Amino acid sequence: MPTSRHKIAIIEDDIAIAGMYYFKLQQSGYEVRVAHDGKEGLELITDFKPTLILLDIMLPEMTGDDVLEKVRTTSWGSTMRVIVLTNISKDEAPSKLRFLNVDRYIVKAHYTPLQVVKIVEEVLALPTKAN
Repeated sequence: MPTSRHKIAIIEDDIAIAGMYYFKLQQSGYEVRVAHDGKEGLELITDFKPTLILLDIMLPEMTGDDVLEKVRTTSWGSTMRVIVLTNISKDEAPSKLRFLNVDRYIVKAHYTPLQVVKIVEEVLALPTKAN
């Protein structure tokens, strides 16, 4: 159980998957918000300023890598924790992702929601990133 109430943004276009992660993370004590497309996700991140983002790559309106690229240009988003949570293999992922400071890359089909919560806990426990 997290000791402080970290804020997590889930940017996922599959409503059922987003709901499943929302439920698991909220049940684990996190404050969670969800967006279902890239444009909405960028607005959510800008307003909510989460501690960590669970970010899908293939999104309507704006891809996840484009969302992250925009977030990384801001002072508050430059060190934000990011877990890419997608069904695209790392080999098929957009090449610019490797330059956008992603903490973990998870292929959804290979992890249970409980395992994803554990990975969120691990990433949040990492030392704070330097600018």
